[in-house]
Parts: sequence; structure tokens; C-alpha cells
Amino acid sequence: MISIVTPVYNEEDNIVFFYNAVTQVMKNTSYDYELLFVNDGSRDKTEMLINQLAQKDSHVRALTFARNFGHQIAITCGMDMACGDAVITMDGDMQHPPELIPVLLEKWREGFDIVQTVRTATEDAGFIKRMTSSGYYAFINSISKTPIVPGGSDFRLMDKKAIQVFRRFREHSRFIRGIVGGMGFKQTTIEFEAPKRHAGVSKFSMKKMLHFAMDGVITNSTIPLHLAFYIGILAALAGGLLILHVIYCYITGSAVPGWSTMTILISLFGSINLMGLGILGEYVGKILEETRNRPLYWLSNDTAMDKSTPYYKAHNHSGT
Repeated sequence: MISIVTPVYNEEDNIVFFYNAVTQVMKNTSYDYELLFVNDGSRDKTEMLINQLAQKDSHVRALTFARNFGHQIAITCGMDMACGDAVITMDGDMQHPPELIPVLLEKWREGFDIVQTVRTATEDAGFIKRMTSSGYYAFINSISKTPIVPGGSDFRLMDKKAIQVFRRFREHSRFIRGIVGGMGFKQTTIEFEAPKRHAGVSKFSMKKMLHFAMDGVITNSTIPLHLAFYIGILAALAGGLLILHVIYCYITGSAVPGWSTMTILISLFGSINLMGLGILGEYVGKILEETRNRPLYWLSNDTAMDKSTPYYKAHNHSGT
């Protein structure tokens, strides 16, 4: 069975159109499926519409948050609740084309555990948005150990074993593209051009986009915490050169009384403070890693559960 997870927020104008498009696509496949709508605290008729669809069609499940928790949490909820052998996450505004679902499934049948879609362009995206998006991905990949595909979206397919690992990542500030990018497994990408929204306007305000971008940086890199230490070292080197200059001015008698002492003290304690902040940043970074409570490791395959293996026979007494 295939699970299709769709977070929705004030999408009353898109719900039925999206449902009809996905239903038509899935009827043309050989798979049983479920369509999970996760209502992220909508204030319009979204909840009523998805409940009506769930009553009419047994393939539909309607989940509603008690309040707005955000797009990434809504996706996570759907992935937690999904029952399929593979899970497809996609938005309900038709910018993630349902006609690509068979392509995702084909890649899954080829043996890929994660099939990530990549936007080559968005029809209604302006020049500034395209430039800031490409610049952001270049920046985050330069400071993060986790590979994040430029143009990547939350339209992807994940095999059940990858979903089981994903469910172990429980941090509240979530950047799912970063989590999935660092999970490993056998991954591939599919490029697509995102069409315009079917109806309505984007719910991602500038404030939300900046918050989302900051979550991506903070959750995937501790380099910002280390900057004070590096700056402190540079300041100490620059301070050392300044102190030599001050000593030279003092010896030659060109220094104003008191200037030499004040300059040396400011240079010395300024660099010490910056390096101290950097050391604190190192410890805070370690605390951040621990409080995320991410799994220490995960497996892409477990042959120990194969009853024909020597490991299973040696560790399962009931089989002897």
C-alpha cells in the first residue's frame, strides 16, 4: 500500500481539486493507497471538506491539529501515522504535480529507498526569490555536513524502512530536507517544473520563510557557534601586531600618555573574551547535539532477522 501525506492550511479552494487529481492518478496504478490530509489548524472550510472526503472515500484519512503547528510538523505527523510500504509527501496546492506519482513509484520499484524531487523552476517565482533560494542552498551546503539538494522540495517518496528511521528524529525545530538528506540509504532525484498554485495564495509569508531558513541553518550546522572562537583567534593575532606597534610608539616617544596601556589592555581582553565565547560556543554546540536526541545509528538492512543466517540461529534459542 502507498501512503500519500498532504499537509493543508486554509486550502479550501484546492482540497477537492487535489483529491480528484490524486484519485485519478492512483486509480491508474496497481497499488492500494491511502490519502492522509493533515489539517494544520485551518480557519476556513478545510476541516469540513477533508472530513467529508473521508466519509465518502475509504482511501481518505483526515487528521486535524488542535492549533497551527507548522508545515514541517504537519508532514511529520502524517509520516508518523502513515501505514504504507512507501510514503509520498506532497503539498495540496497542485505545485507538486500528482502526475509525477507514477514516476516516483517506478524509481521505488527500481530499488531506491528515497526518491527526492527537485524543482528546476517555479512558474510564478520572481527573480529575487530564485536568486535568494539558490544563494541560500549554496550557503547552507557550505557550512553543513549534511548534503541538501538545491531546489529540493518536500515532494518525495520514502520507503517504509527509511520512514521508520525518520520517526526516530524528534527535534522540534525541524528542517526535513536536511534530515532526509543526511539519512543515507539509496537515494535518487527527479527534476520537475513547479506549476502555479491552482487557487489561493502561498501561506509561506516572508516571516515564515526566514524562520524556516534559520531552522535549516541551526539544525544542520554548529559553525555559527564556532565563529566567535575563530574571530577571537584572528583578533588575538591582530592584537599582537597592534601591541608591537604600540610598543614601538612608546619607545620612540610618539605615544600619548596612557594610550599604550589602554590599547594593550583592550586588545588583550577583547581577544580573550572572543575566544572565551568561542569555547562556550563549542560546549553549547555539544549540548545542542545531545538535546536533539537523534539516533546514534540506523541500518539500511538487517540480515540478523533472516532466520537462515548464523546470527539468528546463534541468538534465537527458540530456533534450536
